[in-house]
Amino acid sequence: MGIVQYMGWMALTLLFGLVGIIVAGEKYKAHIALLIVLINTALSTVPAFFAFSVGPQLGAMTIPHFQGDIGIRIDSLSAWFIFIINFTSITGVVYGRGYLKSYSHLKVNRELHWVFYVLFHVSMLWVCMFEHGVGFLVSWELMSLSSLMLVLFEFQDKSTLKAGINYMVQMHLSVAFLTLGFIILYVYTGSFSFGALSQLSLENHWIWVFILFFAGFAIKAGFIPFHTWLPHAHPAAPSHISGVMSGVIVKLGIYGIIRILMYLKAGWLLAGEVLLILSLVTAIYGIATAALRYDFKQMLAYCTIENVGIIGIGLGIGLMGIGNNDQMLTIIGFSGALLHTLNHSLFKSLLFFGAGSIYQQTHTRNIERLGGLIKKMPVTAVLFLIGSMAIGGIPPFNGFVSEFIIYSGLFKGLLGFQGITQSILLILTITGLVIVGGMSLITFTKTFGVIFLGTPREEFSHEPKEASFVMLLPQYLIVAVMFSIALVPQFYFSYASRVVTAAFSTNLRGAAESFTPMTDNITNIGKVTLIFIGMMVLVYGIRWFFIRRRIPATLHTWGCGYAAPIKNAQYSGQSYTRSFGLLFSSVIKERNKSEKFQKMTLYPARISVSTSYIDLLESYIVAPVILRLRFFLNYFQFIQNGRIQSYVLYGLFFIILVFLGTAFSLIY
Repeated sequence: MGIVQYMGWMALTLLFGLVGIIVAGEKYKAHIALLIVLINTALSTVPAFFAFSVGPQLGAMTIPHFQGDIGIRIDSLSAWFIFIINFTSITGVVYGRGYLKSYSHLKVNRELHWVFYVLFHVSMLWVCMFEHGVGFLVSWELMSLSSLMLVLFEFQDKSTLKAGINYMVQMHLSVAFLTLGFIILYVYTGSFSFGALSQLSLENHWIWVFILFFAGFAIKAGFIPFHTWLPHAHPAAPSHISGVMSGVIVKLGIYGIIRILMYLKAGWLLAGEVLLILSLVTAIYGIATAALRYDFKQMLAYCTIENVGIIGIGLGIGLMGIGNNDQMLTIIGFSGALLHTLNHSLFKSLLFFGAGSIYQQTHTRNIERLGGLIKKMPVTAVLFLIGSMAIGGIPPFNGFVSEFIIYSGLFKGLLGFQGITQSILLILTITGLVIVGGMSLITFTKTFGVIFLGTPREEFSHEPKEASFVMLLPQYLIVAVMFSIALVPQFYFSYASRVVTAAFSTNLRGAAESFTPMTDNITNIGKVTLIFIGMMVLVYGIRWFFIRRRIPATLHTWGCGYAAPIKNAQYSGQSYTRSFGLLFSSVIKERNKSEKFQKMTLYPARISVSTSYIDLLESYIVAPVILRLRFFLNYFQFIQNGRIQSYVLYGLFFIILVFLGTAFSLIY
């Protein structure tokens, strides 16, 4: 069965699935959605497997009255992202079954949610399959619209609607850039295919085509200053959707960037340097802003921006490797980026699922209202801790593997490059990554410590309890895959290097064999750390074995001189990161609000003081541009005046315009 037949069966499965979700009973809708996701996962995984083992899977769809065939292609790059999409979508739908049970009163919302979820899954797969620009743009737009509807799950909330509109505008801006890029590509080459990028000559202003494509994909990926949709969309969406969007939909922006870089014929060194600088600024800005957020889902959104920056650093290293004709560096850079793409999809979805469990039990995203949840939700606490250590690049977790490879590429480039400019840039990048790692530890020690440790800061209407098994099961699967990457990185690195060698040059295959010592070192570090953890568990087990029969005695711990400690005297998130915020005050703007004392009052009443941090780029760059654009567009409100006569005249004017254009040979 060819790739076209597989896509046909996927479309047919989707159609029957949508009908089934609509007509089925309330308790079966989530089961049908899971079944559809599993079937389409199987239908897409088979050709993706053949793309790795045999070679690219090619096909074409013929549409009547359409100029040319719609090309379909699954190569190793597509297959890599298809595997990521399928695994994250499966864990998301399983987690969502348990998460949405608390929204049983929103029956219509839940039905629409599962309808758009299966549509979202298929559209993401099609984005990785279509080689033709028209098919790609249709799938891209379908992915954006379906994800918009998933974000708007609680559309009754005005803040959710505002976040959805923000997301919709920026996603359509992305489509506008991509559409313009494909139109210019067609003008110069007569083809809408991605492969036509290789036909662009230096005289055809090819650089502008690549800039348009990069801008369109960078908005989806979340590079600054195109990042502003992430901190609004993720908190508004249900947590399993946040996990899938952060784990997958952002990565499709990375997929698009790698796809266009495959056909870059010149300027690799300059493109690599520019991408390296942009990515480093993105990583530092993302994690610095995340460290001061009190909304834990918004914090995770900014951490996504940070990790997109780390992935971009890997891509920049790969481009500089091509520019310096260094085959080994090319594989290190691009393979590190691909592995971090996979790793981030895992630990970020794990963290968002954990955040969803916390929100479901407490109904708040503000960490300052939480505390002591490790006693109520011990499994969620352990899983969140694993995700926090993985995102911080701490062994033996998978985040260490990809970051170690990217670090290796930076040091290799530093030792191998001759130019002083490149050396200075790599030194700054290494320093920046070290700073990013330190800030990541600050961010997650604050988040984990305030949420799970200490004593409760607030009494809730109901007692928090551990998440259900349905919500924990996908997290167990994610952790299992994370540990497999940490223990056998050679396996994953070998497939990542296959993607690189197939995408950029067949001459790179021999260089891949020299990476065995590096991956062996990674494995040894992971094994030593696991042995250390195993010894700790063994010691704890022996201790438990000998004291298990003793009657436990509960005593107060040393109160540091406080005979009657109170919950408000604990460290808060704000007090934990206060010094950090002052250190980066030039980059991170603090905003304080407080009530004034009444001068005539001898004993002032209780007053409130609040502290928040604003996104400088959004407040001082993006918002003013939007304000000026809105002011300009207000001059054209007369066009939409609600008069049918005016709308008829618009149609008549368009017909006359087409007639004149045809008469004077301006339109063919």
